[in-house]
Amino acid sequence: MARYAMVIDTKRCVGCHACVITCYMENNVPEGFTRDWIVEVVEGEFPDLRSEIRTERCNHCENPPCVFVCPCGASYKDKDTGIVLVHHDKCSGCKACIAACPYDARFINPIGYADKCTFCDHRVKLGKTTACAQTCPTSAINFGNLDDPASKLHKLMNGRIVKTMKPEAGTGPNIFYLL
Repeated sequence: MARYAMVIDTKRCVGCHACVITCYMENNVPEGFTRDWIVEVVEGEFPDLRSEIRTERCNHCENPPCVFVCPCGASYKDKDTGIVLVHHDKCSGCKACIAACPYDARFINPIGYADKCTFCDHRVKLGKTTACAQTCPTSAINFGNLDDPASKLHKLMNGRIVKTMKPEAGTGPNIFYLL
């Protein structure tokens, strides 16, 4: 099994929204909803301020609470890729997965099922990268197999400060941010 992940370089992200727009087009995301989004955080006190721009989405967790709480078996972790997905035809739209996700990464598609980032699973199965990583003009978004020690992801993280969102949640997120 592979362990697909993203490494996002916050020093490269300029908040252009190319990833968000590409995701809309690639995945037919309904108007008014989003599978990924841009966040800008400013920390510190003037004049010692630090600004971080980053793209966020489903963290495709090692221990996904959304999967554990799903009463229908619709939310699942793909056994070959480790990608967290939703069987649309099994989903009742009960929103248990939305309540369980500490990253606010899910929404109910107007058709009636839980929806979220899929790491472009349809592209990964063809040996391609995610649409957002392919389109990012600054190469801030990087996607690959974290289980491959020779992967670009390991090279990017080597020597950099790496963080995940809400590590205290114990989910084991597979989105890593380079500071």
